[in-house]
Amino acid sequence: MISKNRIKYVRSLEMKKYRKADGVFVAEGHKLVGDLLGAFELVYVAAVQEWADRHADALRGVEMDIVTDEELKRVSLMEAPQQVLAVFRQPTYEVNASEVVKSQLCLALDDVQNPGNLGTIVRLADWFGIEHIFCSRGCADLYNPKTVQATMGAMAHVQVHYVDLPELLGELDKDVPVYGTFLDGENMYGKTLENRGLIVMGNEGKGVSPEVEAHVTERLYIPNYPAGRETSESLNVAIATAIVCAEFRRLSNWTRPIEQLDTSN
Repeated sequence: MISKNRIKYVRSLEMKKYRKADGVFVAEGHKLVGDLLGAFELVYVAAVQEWADRHADALRGVEMDIVTDEELKRVSLMEAPQQVLAVFRQPTYEVNASEVVKSQLCLALDDVQNPGNLGTIVRLADWFGIEHIFCSRGCADLYNPKTVQATMGAMAHVQVHYVDLPELLGELDKDVPVYGTFLDGENMYGKTLENRGLIVMGNEGKGVSPEVEAHVTERLYIPNYPAGRETSESLNVAIATAIVCAEFRRLSNWTRPIEQLDTSN
């Protein structure tokens, strides 16, 4: 049985100010919650008995309500909840961004505001082995329930940092490449792309802001096909991120020594 106060509290976490005040976030569904177990501190669980029984070891000492499917609907932030809702503690990361970007390929998001886009980009980063994303203060909140769901558990493997993006870019060593996508950029398929630095992706409507653009050292363009054909004005930012990351990783595979390539498949 779940109390009215508990339902009220969980539902309040749909709002950023309450999530921030308590330093927590909500995740729902047996697959997502299962993927996040162990990656983040578990604060509270509302679950059907079957799910609770399967994860008994991970739930020891955790505040929990065993609920029916109908009770889960009352507390859930989703239209069709699946077996479990969990409240996790938001993590705190300490990272020297300038040092990380020297040796790794990272993403920088400039005011990406759609929660679904942000969650999808986190999922893409995980797929392409990108471990750090640096978000401007105007980006969507990673812990928005819609963002959390869109990550499909990838937030357990990718660290997302909210920073003053122009300030961070200004602190980078001069030899660290900063890539950005622009309509007047160079065809990225003819460029030499390093397997380190920052890839900047801009706002859904406005693109990369002038303050951030001033620090971009490599302007890239994703060409449409065939050249000159009338087409859509732009790509969705998550789709563009996927295309760019795939090209960076394709080149890094071809340029690595052959003995380092994964030939298991």
